Amino acid sequence: MTELSQQRTKLGILFDFQASWMGGVTYIINLVKTLNYLDDKDKPEVYFFYTEELEKFIDEVEYPYIHLIKKTTPSIVKGFVSSWIKRKNVFVDDLINEYSLDSIFPNRNYPIKTSTSAKVVAWYADLQHKYYPEFFTKETLIHRAIRLFFMLKNTNSLVVSSQAVKSDFDKFYRLRSSLVFHIYHFVSINENWTDISFKDLKHKYGVPDHYFMVSNQFHQHKNHKVVLEALTKLKLKGIIKHVVFTGRFPKAKNAPHITELKQLILDNELSDNISMLEVIPRNDQIQLMKNAQAVIQPSLFEGWSTVIEDAISIQVPVIAASLPVNIEHLGDKGTYFDAHNTDQLSGILENYPNREESSIVYGDYSLRIKESIEGLMRVLNK
Repeated sequence: MTELSQQRTKLGILFDFQASWMGGVTYIINLVKTLNYLDDKDKPEVYFFYTEELEKFIDEVEYPYIHLIKKTTPSIVKGFVSSWIKRKNVFVDDLINEYSLDSIFPNRNYPIKTSTSAKVVAWYADLQHKYYPEFFTKETLIHRAIRLFFMLKNTNSLVVSSQAVKSDFDKFYRLRSSLVFHIYHFVSINENWTDISFKDLKHKYGVPDHYFMVSNQFHQHKNHKVVLEALTKLKLKGIIKHVVFTGRFPKAKNAPHITELKQLILDNELSDNISMLEVIPRNDQIQLMKNAQAVIQPSLFEGWSTVIEDAISIQVPVIAASLPVNIEHLGDKGTYFDAHNTDQLSGILENYPNREESSIVYGDYSLRIKESIEGLMRVLNK
């Protein structure tokens, strides 16, 4: 680690998500990478607090002024009760005091207001549970309701990833005027990826020359079903398209929506039309994406799609469900379809042109990084 300057501000970053939530993992890793683009004099000293579960991702965290600190996070119930008894926020206050932090982000647990002078910044990904409660267990719905109640009551600064999420907060909650919302669009940093020849990729994964790609975990709201149904419609017309799927399956592989997907594949003999790769190294995922005709993002709900962000950063076209957040993300550069309309998606895939890998689809990458840095500093600085 490079010698630290006593003049640097001290930023705490909480890396304490479930390891299976790759959206959160990628968000934080890219946040640290973004800090590297600050002028050296402006770079904060970072205290990166991670859990044992997430230790396997630490090698991806590269930053010159960083302390990597493994910590144990109390359970939500225990932490909330302990905070009420001790009259301090046990999730962050001790960390702030021990390391003399100026700010800490993203804190998702606010049983009480912090008793420190540091800027404690909250983050909430999205309000999907308000639209699709059937995708969540009763326990998770209660957990989300409690966490949000106290967050909105006790935080002074809340980060969301899109205007669409902010609009949902306005829709579902009566927000106090003193609560400051920040809309921070993170950027996927596409440097330091190792290029792999397409020939080697095809050999390693058995993919064809031309394919589309879906890189979502196999949650129900990710809506893989519409893609399989679109392939089926095309096949009935004698049109063969191929889709490469990457992403984690749920622990319960016999979940009803997974069983339905498997049956769709079996009934319509789609096994030759798809490559089901599950979880692969991130570098391989990005390289496969770079060679795809387009990335398909069929989700029923997103807060700010990591997959779309990746595609933008490596100049890959995106075919996306016409959600407000996707339109906010892609603007007129996206190709859209109704998430429930198989005919629309199949029509797009049928007529989608082959692409030149070197073509520039989106705006200047360095400008997007600059805008992201400026937004991040507005969030973190007092």
